[in-house]
Amino acid sequence: HDPVLQADWAKKNLIWVPHEKEGFVAGSIIKEDGERATVEIVETGTRMEVSLDDCQKMNPPKFEKVEDMADLSCLNEASVLHNLKSRYYSDLIYTYSGLFCVVVNPYKRLPIYTEELIETFKGKKRHELPPHIFAIADAAYRSMLQEREDQSILCTGESGAGKTENTKKVIQYLAHVAGATRHNKMITSPGKVTQDSISVI
Repeated sequence: HDPVLQADWAKKNLIWVPHEKEGFVAGSIIKEDGERATVEIVETGTRMEVSLDDCQKMNPPKFEKVEDMADLSCLNEASVLHNLKSRYYSDLIYTYSGLFCVVVNPYKRLPIYTEELIETFKGKKRHELPPHIFAIADAAYRSMLQEREDQSILCTGESGAGKTENTKKVIQYLAHVAGATRHNKMITSPGKVTQDSISVI
């Protein structure tokens, strides 16, 4: 982590300030007076008076584009939105939030669903690779095999959020991994027919 950025962040006493168009913008506290403060908007240099109750704490620079938002020291609306936005602009559309995986629809094709990538995620623990729908699918598949119990993956969101596309990626992953497993079993046990069943609802 860059100590210069860390020192600059601490010196400016940065917070998230509510903004009509942007939602929240970074602001530096110039002067505090009880529950109110004078802040300078970082991007424009504009000074304004705000209620501190309406503002939200900002995370140190070391948490920029963090892969799991559960790791944020300040877990608030502004920080979550900023993290998702920063990752989105870097084409990092998947972000963990504890047990959940948040996906932001890129509205364009990204080269992150290849068979080579499937092989990369196969059998890996979640923290070993960046957030991805393949990691979620693999965890469910491994749990099904190890625990011998049904597993569910629930894709939720508004219309156009990407639910259908991510469901397709789950099916793509399971079909590839299960197909490879079945092929290997047939090679090692040519006299035995093994049937694997995967139900996607």
